[in-house]
Amino acid sequence: MKNVYDNQMKLEFISKPENEAFARIAVASFAAQLDPTIEEISDIKTAVSEAVTNSIIHGYDNEEGVVKIEAILIGKTIEITIIDNGKGIENIDKAREPLYTSKPELERSGMGFTIMESFMEDLKIESRLGEGTKVIMRKTIK
Repeated sequence: MKNVYDNQMKLEFISKPENEAFARIAVASFAAQLDPTIEEISDIKTAVSEAVTNSIIHGYDNEEGVVKIEAILIGKTIEITIIDNGKGIENIDKAREPLYTSKPELERSGMGFTIMESFMEDLKIESRLGEGTKVIMRKTIK
């Protein structure tokens, strides 16, 4: 049976802040085979960074957990999925509002989802309280 995608990668790591840079570089390296511009690769790295940081800080509350990244290439499009089994998002619509943060004491900007939306063409968020969150982002390389 033929896959509907051209290539795929999966990555799992412990939810430590120092692994965020590793995640963004791994996804950027995978995306490089689409021959993106410097700006496109920077957009992907920034969006991945925001999603992974959300999993670590909000999903796991800086407790140890596992963050999973899956990326697939379909033609010139990369689809990146970031999954955690953390506490989940109570209100996704509220969480997507610019400047909203559930951690004001950490001086978070509340712009994570807004940044992901502005750098990627499509952003879907699925979350269940007590079960975790899945962020699915797509970007087509021009």
